[in-house]
Amino acid sequence: MAPEVPGDVFAGSGKVYTPSVGYSRRAYITFLAGNGDYVKGAVGLAKGLRKVNSAYPLVVAVLPDVPEEHRHILRSQGCTVRQIEPIYPPENHVQFAMAYYVINYSKLRIWNMEEYSKMIYLDADTQVFENIDHLFDNPDGYFYAVTDCFCEKTWSHSRQYSIGYCQQCPDKVKWPAEMGSPPPLYFNAGMFVFEPGRLTYEKLLHTVRITPPTLFAEQDFLNMFFQKIYKPLPLEYNLVLAMLWRHPENFEFEKIKVAHYCAAGSKPWRFTGKEVNMDREDIKILVQKWWNIYKDESLDLKVENNNPPEEETISRTTFMASMPEPTISYISAPSAA
Repeated sequence: MAPEVPGDVFAGSGKVYTPSVGYSRRAYITFLAGNGDYVKGAVGLAKGLRKVNSAYPLVVAVLPDVPEEHRHILRSQGCTVRQIEPIYPPENHVQFAMAYYVINYSKLRIWNMEEYSKMIYLDADTQVFENIDHLFDNPDGYFYAVTDCFCEKTWSHSRQYSIGYCQQCPDKVKWPAEMGSPPPLYFNAGMFVFEPGRLTYEKLLHTVRITPPTLFAEQDFLNMFFQKIYKPLPLEYNLVLAMLWRHPENFEFEKIKVAHYCAAGSKPWRFTGKEVNMDREDIKILVQKWWNIYKDESLDLKVENNNPPEEETISRTTFMASMPEPTISYISAPSAA
């Protein structure tokens, strides 16, 4: 459950600040921290966007601890690498659902990229299978994302899970009248459409300093902050893999536009197929689709002079050669996004 908003962070407007009309640039953006293996996801995402002929670039917001070798790899795939400084929540004793979630507050820095008028954020463990550029044309002033699910055990701390209520199937278990109004819709923050802007950025930083952290870190915080202006997108735009066995009736598998490999054991570059639910055929299909994109050399950025810098050529070739096939067991490295 997201915390309550401390005061009216929108000063009654209910709208996000929109940059001046002179700004017209658009871009996709993802986030990377540390020297772990999530850089492989970012490379796959860059190639996925190229495969679907997206008209817009991919920006990778990196923390200072992302090594230069990884930055070279990302640049060689046409990514714009932007270093950002970490943001930490107030001192507290909250146990996050995942230990690395604490660093995810740094994602708030992307609202400071005012050179872009609108951006689509994608976690590095997502993959794009259809062009979604049209989302940039949605009306301004709103926060667009896909509604999450409360059926997985990771939500066992929530009131929704305790009574079996899920916003993906609200008629299956009704919200008890004695518990008041149902909670507001809650979105997954692995994919969202937003508008950078100085005023919104400053309010985000101010609010995070005075808001006690909760289990799901920045996702809870963003749900709280943008609650008034949140507009749901269909599941196909951020298909969290747990939906495959929790709510298959709510989407068509063939129409998945963005897959989110966030279920335990589902990261394609670590995939063994041994974890719970990972032996499903639909999971294997989606993992193979990721690999097909990642391994497709025709999707690599073409360098016009056919003579890229030697350092980048060596680091990228070495990196690609080190990738295991999906059938090989991979020893998990620390998560970093």
